[in-house]
Amino acid sequence: MNMYVSNLSFHTTDENLKELFAQFGAVSSAKVILDRETGRSRGFGFVEMGSQDESLAAMKALHNKEIEGRPMSVTEAKPKEDKRNFSGGGGGGNRRW
Repeated sequence: MNMYVSNLSFHTTDENLKELFAQFGAVSSAKVILDRETGRSRGFGFVEMGSQDESLAAMKALHNKEIEGRPMSVTEAKPKEDKRNFSGGGGGGNRRW
């Protein structure tokens, strides 16, 4: 299961995130999302664990847990939405065909 982790300290690294979740099972991946321009943390990331049971245990234990003075939020990640505009090309409004 892939989890969305938000309200992270800006000092949290991929390795910190992995260690935190590893208490609950095998961590497949842990990634803190960085700003493209500055290279600094954006305060959120994603963690993927080996099994649903491990993921649920981690979510239950870590959601709202205070880490470095911030209550971390852990939820199931939603699939990335396709942001392409299928409305027919901008302008919107009332078109006459």
